[in-house]
Amino acid sequence: MSKFLKSTALLTALALVSGPAFAEKLGLGRPALPEEVAAWNGEVHPDGTGLPAGSGDAIVGEEIFADKCAACHGDFAEGIGNWPKLAGGADTLDREDPLKTVGSYWPYLSTAFDYIKRSMPYGNAGTLTDDETYAIVAYILYSNDLIEDDFVLSKETFFDVEMPNADGFFVDDRAETEYAVWSGEPCMENCKSEPVKVTMRAMVLDVTPQEEAAAEPAAEEPAVVVAEAPKEEAPAEAEPEVVAAAFDADLAAKGEKVFRKCKSCHQVGEGAKNKVGPMLNGIVDHAAGAVEGFKYSKPMQKAAEDGLVWSEAELASFLENPKKYMKGTKMSFAGLRKEDDQLAVVEYLKSVGD
Repeated sequence: MSKFLKSTALLTALALVSGPAFAEKLGLGRPALPEEVAAWNGEVHPDGTGLPAGSGDAIVGEEIFADKCAACHGDFAEGIGNWPKLAGGADTLDREDPLKTVGSYWPYLSTAFDYIKRSMPYGNAGTLTDDETYAIVAYILYSNDLIEDDFVLSKETFFDVEMPNADGFFVDDRAETEYAVWSGEPCMENCKSEPVKVTMRAMVLDVTPQEEAAAEPAAEEPAVVVAEAPKEEAPAEAEPEVVAAAFDADLAAKGEKVFRKCKSCHQVGEGAKNKVGPMLNGIVDHAAGAVEGFKYSKPMQKAAEDGLVWSEAELASFLENPKKYMKGTKMSFAGLRKEDDQLAVVEYLKSVGD
């Protein structure tokens, strides 16, 4: 017998022996007291029933997440390897391969709180305090652009958060609406009185049988050639004068706040050094892949050789979705979905200079 089968048999035997009937017969143990059951019953329902006292925000949650969750779920909740992605996937549910995350798919925030408090961190489940759980959930919401980083999540503010897919689920009513259809005697032969017809065609794979003869190509009409009148050359336009964009201090201040999502990998300002990512002083309107001492990915090196310059527009496009912008980039950040956040970070980077 294999080790797996032996283990399974042993667990089955233990489960039977530990059942209430056997325990009473053998004089083992006693029924759990109501207060003992309550101590382990920490379930949280969609209506908020079961939410504990406590609070936390994304600023605190980022540190806890980095310590207890990032090894599997990434620094930005973007997932590592086959471990689940917790952020991203906005507006993908109607695609052939949707990305289902807390932000894009889950209808109830209570599910996230309940699951994290009960089952996380992996290998050390049930060790998080209520405040830590609130903070981690807040950081996941922040990573999905659903709250600001200083939003304090608590029992009182829980339902101030709007989950994007809250209306995407409905109650399973098949017991009332469908089961009766299948409760009779099943038909075993000659069940269809009408001939089978193709009423729809597969959308993803071309698997619908084709019986129609291929249509003959229509005869081409002789082309009519019309001589074009010579065009007069338009006078050369004067090149527009390049005017430096004014610096927006208020927008830069907002960008400094958004840049907190980037600080775990990038440094800026006086004394900035390369970390997981390069330091970003003076990056705006400068050549890509040019920070001394940093080992860039091959795609970034190729882009630098091709003359990529980090203009404000290019930086904003990259920040929106780094992996889509540059396939193969080492940057694991899922991106900034909001255009306002992209522009704010770019403005902030302009403020740090060289």
